Amino acid sequence: MRNTSPEDLQHRVLLPEPVAGPLRQVGRRLLAALAVLALTVLLVYFERADYTDNADGEVSLLDCVYYTTVTLSTTGYGDITPVTDGARLVNVLVVTPLRVMFLIILIGTTLEVLAERTREQWRLARWRSSLRDHTVIIGFGTKGRSAAETLISTGIPQDRIVIIDPSRKVIEAANADGYTGVIGDATRSDVLLKAEVQRAGQVVIATQRDDTAVLVTLTARQLNRNLRIVAAVREEENAPLLRQSGADSVITSASAAGRLLGMSMLSPSAGAVMEDLIHQGTGLNLTERPVTRAEAGRSPRECKDLVVSVVRGHRVLGYDDPEAESLELTDRLVVIRRASPSTTVIPPEQRR
Repeated sequence: MRNTSPEDLQHRVLLPEPVAGPLRQVGRRLLAALAVLALTVLLVYFERADYTDNADGEVSLLDCVYYTTVTLSTTGYGDITPVTDGARLVNVLVVTPLRVMFLIILIGTTLEVLAERTREQWRLARWRSSLRDHTVIIGFGTKGRSAAETLISTGIPQDRIVIIDPSRKVIEAANADGYTGVIGDATRSDVLLKAEVQRAGQVVIATQRDDTAVLVTLTARQLNRNLRIVAAVREEENAPLLRQSGADSVITSASAAGRLLGMSMLSPSAGAVMEDLIHQGTGLNLTERPVTRAEAGRSPRECKDLVVSVVRGHRVLGYDDPEAESLELTDRLVVIRRASPSTTVIPPEQRR
């Protein structure tokens, strides 16, 4: 992770595989260059009697610094020169390698910084140009991470998921797992624009506070009218406000967990089945698929999958709803399927 000031880290896009930052590289190389300069000054100062100054014949400490500077920089005015064989031998065997090291440090720093900046800008430009219909997950706590793993288990590539979180440590952890991250407050439009929300296909809002979720929903909907927004809230009374703000689906995390707990108390087996259904990639999966041509005009009971409900337009019809008795080609089915081996969830530590 780059050693950058907090101001520079605000609203920043961090692509996976981060490297050491240019400022840290410059600092290290500058210290190394100063160390080489100081070592050469001491070497010349201890043998100052073997040097002559054309101005006054004597070589002071300031003259040693001056001589070292012009020598290491290959300027070489010639006003201070070694006059003994020993001093000239030291210049050949010691000072010249130090001069080469000094130049490598300075030139290497410039080239590396320029190359790193160019590489980072190129990667960022390439990432932005190729990003379309991606998924933005806002908040990478337990809910956000679980949502990301579920999306990956259903076939969404990891590089099509962008994480937004105000915590630098959280984004560092997401980067380590291979996600692209944006550090910043998702209630601000400039942060969402850095995640390319205006070209995204869907947004998952998994913030810690309900009021934050409302503000993020309003901002995201303003930037992208066609965006599918799925938001999580803690309190059920806030769900209507999320829908009014533009969320397509609202999940009440507290009440959903409470209902699952109650079901598990009444029937541990039923609770285990429900947990299996919402855990994509293992056992049974609850998925949505289009109606096939062979199924059009037939009853949901005649489908090869176990149909839970029929999605017709913006309405969700139960499997026993009279309107859903005859399937239409434009319908979508919510079905229960057995998870295939290819959809097994891979833990983050194995995906690195």
